[in-house]
Amino acid sequence: MTSASKDAPPAAGAEPPPGAAEPETGRAGPAGRVAPAGPGSPPGGPARARWERWWRVGVLAVVVALAVGVSIGYGLHAARRTAAGHAAAAGGGNVTISPGTIVFRDTERGPGYGQVSFVSLDDPGGPRTVTGLQCDRVDMVATAGLCLAASPGIYTSYKAFTFDSALRITHGFTVAGIPSRARLSRDGRMAAVTTFVSGHSYTSAGFSTATLLYDVAAGRELGNLEFFTITRDGERIQPVDVNFWGVTFASDNDRFYATMATGGTTYLVEGSVGGRAVHTVHSGVECPSLSPDETRVAFKKRVAGGGPVTWRATVLDLATGRETPLAETRDVDDQLAWYDNDTVAYGLPRTGADAVVDDVWTVPADGTGRPAPLVSGAWSPAFVR
Repeated sequence: MTSASKDAPPAAGAEPPPGAAEPETGRAGPAGRVAPAGPGSPPGGPARARWERWWRVGVLAVVVALAVGVSIGYGLHAARRTAAGHAAAAGGGNVTISPGTIVFRDTERGPGYGQVSFVSLDDPGGPRTVTGLQCDRVDMVATAGLCLAASPGIYTSYKAFTFDSALRITHGFTVAGIPSRARLSRDGRMAAVTTFVSGHSYTSAGFSTATLLYDVAAGRELGNLEFFTITRDGERIQPVDVNFWGVTFASDNDRFYATMATGGTTYLVEGSVGGRAVHTVHSGVECPSLSPDETRVAFKKRVAGGGPVTWRATVLDLATGRETPLAETRDVDDQLAWYDNDTVAYGLPRTGADAVVDDVWTVPADGTGRPAPLVSGAWSPAFVR
């Protein structure tokens, strides 16, 4: 340790030792003399001002670096925690989803909010099983499930993945945008995912979507529908403003239907996965859902008027082109699902303070009857038979 007598400034009135040079810079001593500047000591005069300014800049840089480091650390921790949660949910426990269940995104208030849950088809109002798997949108058939989920971090990212009946993740896909629609083919081989690239809902002005197809069995992407060949009314077109959303598959795993929008008009299009082509079938159709017998499409039809955008649940006969408005007159902003060949199901948000809670309802597909609640606190239903 350095002694105090060695580093102390001269006493008042004391002279420097013989032969010592008068320092040019330093800090004022007790007698007004300038004491030698020790290591790290600030200079005086204008030099001192410059030193203090750079000292403040240095401190600020350190603070910013620490803040960024903390943010990055938290983001990585959150991402790892989310991934671990997905992995645990997809592989942990003894939860198995069997035929005879309704699978959905849980929207009941509480710790299970946003998780994949299921109830018995025979007792929809009975006890539910909460799996721990977080999804913003979910679909499921007997052999596979499809989940769209957010991954929190400094920048929120989104992903899609498939899982089996034991909730083990089988394939993962990166998606660019807010989850919107997810649909599997009946045997689980094919998957379609729609996300919002810009905007966040179908009521947003100038929204843009991306709809991609996947071969689940092979674990590979099949392409974005925007790059498929488009034929409208027999004429091939290449619109720059085209958007696709809401895919529904036929049983052959090649034919599908979807919504296409261009020039301010929405169309039902029929497409071929292998042929990488679509053609228009009917106008005014959004978010189609093909019936089990593949003769009809349930969809949401935009209600004309000058007020807020709303949709009416409707069924289209593919052979005749006849539209049948259903008995549900509330605003249905959902891709309907077929409960069976005669009934469709959909989610509806509650109102007021409970607007974050959704319920699943059903209504006859022939325009008769009246809506009936099926599962409370649920959204994005899938019927596993």
